[in-house]
Amino acid sequence: MATIEPYNLLTPRQRMFGGLALGLANFMVVLDLTIANVSVPHIAGDLGISPSQGTWVITSYAVAEAIVVPLTGWLANRFGAVRMFTLSAFGFGIFSVLCGSSLTLGMLVACRVGQGLCGGPLMPLTQTLLMRVYPPEKRAQAMGIWAMTSLMGPASGPIVGGFISDNMSWHWIFFINVPVVIFCAGAARALLKPVETPTTKLPIDIVGLLLLIVWISCLQIMLDIGREHDWFSDPLVLGLGISSLVFFVVFVIWELTDDHPIVDIRIFRHRAFTIGVVVLALGFGTYFAGIVVIPQWMQISLGYTATQSGFVTAMTAAMGLFVARFPPKLLAKYDPRLLLSAGLGWVGLCTFLRINWTSSSDLFTLMAPQLLMGLGMPFFFITVNALSLSAVPPKELASAAGLSNFTRTIALAISTSLAMTYWNDQARVAGSELSGKINYGETSATLAERGFSTEQIRGLITQLVDKEALTLATDKMFLIAGILTLVVASWVWLVPKPKRPIGFGGGGH
Repeated sequence: MATIEPYNLLTPRQRMFGGLALGLANFMVVLDLTIANVSVPHIAGDLGISPSQGTWVITSYAVAEAIVVPLTGWLANRFGAVRMFTLSAFGFGIFSVLCGSSLTLGMLVACRVGQGLCGGPLMPLTQTLLMRVYPPEKRAQAMGIWAMTSLMGPASGPIVGGFISDNMSWHWIFFINVPVVIFCAGAARALLKPVETPTTKLPIDIVGLLLLIVWISCLQIMLDIGREHDWFSDPLVLGLGISSLVFFVVFVIWELTDDHPIVDIRIFRHRAFTIGVVVLALGFGTYFAGIVVIPQWMQISLGYTATQSGFVTAMTAAMGLFVARFPPKLLAKYDPRLLLSAGLGWVGLCTFLRINWTSSSDLFTLMAPQLLMGLGMPFFFITVNALSLSAVPPKELASAAGLSNFTRTIALAISTSLAMTYWNDQARVAGSELSGKINYGETSATLAERGFSTEQIRGLITQLVDKEALTLATDKMFLIAGILTLVVASWVWLVPKPKRPIGFGGGGH
């Protein structure tokens, strides 16, 4: 008797609304990665804490999410992908309400941890369920939209967070999740039961779970506080780094030898998956460096608002939505390695267009590279996901999706820390060089003739130097990012050529 595929159990209408719910859930979770970034000053002022304490609102969410994302495969196998998605969505909504209702930093951080623990599984689960909801010929298009929501979310976060914080109240950056959660969880519960995955009662790998929590927590906290403590010259940061490395090594050894690992890292035996994940992490890391630096540079040096700078940043993902339908079609006709390499190469070349930005650049000059880069991002993000996941058997798909998203999450955290550290260091170097080239005597005399006091003159010169130093640092950072992107584009050819057209159903090798 022939087996009925899960997607055949859904009507076109169920498939449409189910796919919409999955896409919205993914967008909501990745949006929350960055929506609080520009709201930290508002939160700190309202709760009576320092801005540095306020960053724990971001850190707590990132740590919790990073811990639970690689567990998604185990959770899906234990409880079912649809059931896990529904519970996670409801939990995310409940903790969003609690975050928005928080009156103290302790309550807000605790609720952000809960939000991260519930939101983490949603990213890989939406990826897994889309492959079960849509037939093979439509999976690539569905995953294309999923990929673009993953790009659009982090870029849209500063826009939404900035607008809400400037015009309403920071509490609403959490409350806006509630209607989305109600729709997504309700639609999944009502429509997606026919595509539920089979469950297996697996023992809980307590040791593996504890090791995972420790090494990820140490790594994330080290990345967050490293910039403020001069990195490894501080004993605390050094201790966190060593602890993270040691517990990571022990974790890998334990998971490879345990009969029922909490994270199935044996999936890395698939060469195409491993290289694809590395390319995804490095490519996404260089892309995210722009998301982190551009809004801050525009606000500090150019005087734009958080909303305007977020709008410029989001142009890449917005343009990507218009071309997202093409990579899936081309995957069936051309070598995916060619599409992936070309997409990354285009992104790298567009990154070089940013190195000519100046402190007098207008909005069009800032938006042009962003729009052009958007033409290549779908060919990178969609193709690398297709290439890596198609190398994995269907039974390992949930675990593979979890590991892929976990790697991207860690790459995001590392990229943020490295980009900000390099940017600030280069700004100091450039500031010192510029200070040595300024003719203070002539400049001071000219300004004094125009009625400026000595203190005003000193402040104006310092402000000008800082402004130009940040611009030079921004240009140099994008030069490095562009070079790195081109290097990563060449690594794509280390992936074995697929023996059949790439799809999203697994077993493509």
